[in-house]
Amino acid sequence: MYDDLDIRTACVSCGRGLWDHEIGHYGCSICVRRVDENLADLAGPRGMYAQLSYVMAPGRSGEGGRVSGSKTAPIPVRLAPLSLQARGGVVTVLQTWLIDWHEQLGYTHPRWAGGLQQQCDQTVQRLRNLLPWAAENHVAFDEFVREVGQLAGACKAQVSGETPPRRVTVACVCGAHLRITLDTPGRRCGCGQQYGWAELRQLPLAERAAA
Repeated sequence: MYDDLDIRTACVSCGRGLWDHEIGHYGCSICVRRVDENLADLAGPRGMYAQLSYVMAPGRSGEGGRVSGSKTAPIPVRLAPLSLQARGGVVTVLQTWLIDWHEQLGYTHPRWAGGLQQQCDQTVQRLRNLLPWAAENHVAFDEFVREVGQLAGACKAQVSGETPPRRVTVACVCGAHLRITLDTPGRRCGCGQQYGWAELRQLPLAERAAA
């Protein structure tokens, strides 16, 4: 009944069809739940962001974030977890999104209190509270889902030592290149073409397409 109307009937993040009560939204309930879980995994004293402190010492990757001795990392430190935990990393990216959402809603500029861990927890809580609004109204909801997923994945890789999913570049029908992994649920190209999980995996590799 919506085919002839200029209204969204599919999630911009994963490409799944929206339920009737979601018609017109940018994100579906599945993607909302997925990004909410990623946010929750980052925050808190046992969250992945906090556990980065325990894997900064060389040779500590792959220990699952077990606590051993002081939280103070010796010098030299592993740069990957340090860059994620330092200013400009996880917290800054999340705060940038929250600032954008506050501006969209006409709210005052969010305030941060405490150190980076406390700011992470505050920002995550606020983002989770506003997720239903973002899924319904924010035009860049797919980008938010993707960035939070990348942050959570990067932290998990450092804490657990797991190898991150291999990335490949596929070609959209318009010729643009899209970077995806086996975990990528869906993607919207800059040309407006929306791909679901299965459709992404049917696209040709960019290198082959260029050849």
